[in-house]
Amino acid sequence: MPDRAPQPVDRQLPTDEARDLISLVRDIAQREIAPRAAEEEDAGRFPREVFTLLSESGLLGLPYDSEYGGGDQPYEVYLQVLEELAAARLTVGLGVSVHSLSCHALANYGTKQQQVEYLPVMLGGGLLGAYCLSEPSSGSDAASLRTKAVRDGDDWVIDGTKAWITHGGIADFYTVMARTGEDGPRGISAFLVPGDAPGLSGAVPEKKMGMKGSPTAQVHFDGVRVSDERRLGEEGQGFAIALSALDSGRLGIAACAIGLAQAALDEAVAYATGRRQFGQPISDFQGLRFMLADMATQIEAGRALYLAAARLRDAGRPFAKQAAMAKLHCTDTAMKATIDAVQVLGGYGYTADFPVERYMREAKVLQIVEGTNQIQRMVIARHLAGPEARRTG
Repeated sequence: MPDRAPQPVDRQLPTDEARDLISLVRDIAQREIAPRAAEEEDAGRFPREVFTLLSESGLLGLPYDSEYGGGDQPYEVYLQVLEELAAARLTVGLGVSVHSLSCHALANYGTKQQQVEYLPVMLGGGLLGAYCLSEPSSGSDAASLRTKAVRDGDDWVIDGTKAWITHGGIADFYTVMARTGEDGPRGISAFLVPGDAPGLSGAVPEKKMGMKGSPTAQVHFDGVRVSDERRLGEEGQGFAIALSALDSGRLGIAACAIGLAQAALDEAVAYATGRRQFGQPISDFQGLRFMLADMATQIEAGRALYLAAARLRDAGRPFAKQAAMAKLHCTDTAMKATIDAVQVLGGYGYTADFPVERYMREAKVLQIVEGTNQIQRMVIARHLAGPEARRTG
């Protein structure tokens, strides 16, 4: 079969600077990320040196203010960077999205002094962040979290366990939601915790179906002491901060999903045009042609949906409903596209000799992280029909 290289996605970018940025990302992806992706994922190896390179290249702070070391890029550009990275290796694309999510609270709710002191090194100093909201007993019901932060003079002492934390145990800093007051969402505050704080430890990473190179682990807080200067926002504002971050983070997941789906489509097209059966390329058979056409259509629709939501965000308009729609559609598309790519390759698709079986395993988690797709449907429905009536008795 011929080695048919995929054609780059034809992107609508707002500036020449953005076009140059995408070219840089594609070069890094082709040289430094994609060639080692399969081997390192199989070995469960996290590519920390890639994140160091991305930081040195100014790619870990793209949507943030240049005053603090960010890239001053609109979200519609940043998300397309994520898509390119995820197409090369989901561990990298998703890792950049999580890092950006972990910087959100400080960048949007921190004081000027906090931003000047901490944000530059977080955005461009080679550090890696993690976002700590979920717990063993509170996933979708995040407002019921139990990790506590108790005031002790000018400090807070944090005790509890966070779960399903991307970069858990290896991050340089953690944005942590902890209970400082009453039960429910109004009793939660946000803190910026250094990764080497005494009493903070990461558990053994989870053994996962896919994304084996991205460590996902519980993070334990055993009397972790942080100063009040590391509290982000007002006391009791933490849950609102968390939801705000997740609206943006869901767009990151949507972009990563489309990147993964695009990679699966590229592999399917390359195989179908090169594989011959009954004297002709299998891409000549109408059943396969229609399958490829459907994959491409859903991917383009997902890309348009996440970009439309991003442009609302860039314009300062509400975008929570559109973010939920994008996360829902794009991750479902990634799951369907990767399953179909395996089918196009037939028996070869089920082997590790081709990447589509890995893509299929990786796609599943995107329907779960940062709010399951069932939660996304609840969010969308609330925007359409209002909150659900509470049943009593």
